[in-house]
Amino acid sequence: MEKFTVLTGVAAPLDMINVDTDQIIPKQFLKTIKRTGLGSALFYDFRYDEDGNERTDFVLSKPAYQNAKILVAGDNFGCGSSREHAPWALLDFGFRCVIAPSFADIFYNNCFKNGILPIKLPQEDVDKLMDDASRGANATVTVDLEAQEIRGPDGGVIHFDIDPHRKRCLLEGLDDIGLTMEKAAAIDTYETKAEAAHPWL
Repeated sequence: MEKFTVLTGVAAPLDMINVDTDQIIPKQFLKTIKRTGLGSALFYDFRYDEDGNERTDFVLSKPAYQNAKILVAGDNFGCGSSREHAPWALLDFGFRCVIAPSFADIFYNNCFKNGILPIKLPQEDVDKLMDDASRGANATVTVDLEAQEIRGPDGGVIHFDIDPHRKRCLLEGLDDIGLTMEKAAAIDTYETKAEAAHPWL
């Protein structure tokens, strides 16, 4: 998993509440088990009309947000079914951070497991960042995980809280497999002893 330390980039405003995982990545795109290639289908029903033409009024269709790395969203983001394809699609589009007042629990956990930093903030702070993001590509935002700070284009600083274990995993790029491999020596020792004690297994 790619490490997350300091992220500076364009923030895209998605001023909608209760955006569920089927809106993030619709069910017809869940046939793959690959983590790549889903970015083009991110928010598909918002981005494209019934004929597959791109809706120019949707935020991610606007030139200013084509390379956005941070998503500022509304309350209860990622609700609905527990599909891991939702963070995969966000990551494949280029998002490494999602900021919202609240998240659905399973989606929130899946973000950390896939190298995305989900940040919960009070509504007033989200409103400020939403306003910053509405300025387009000239208003970049910096997310500093080590310092637990978000720095806006006007120099304002917002502090955020994060679980220390999850913070460490993102900073060091450790997913569940990476965490397990940290114990590789102990696992090898156990397996050697187990084989000697139970050679018939």
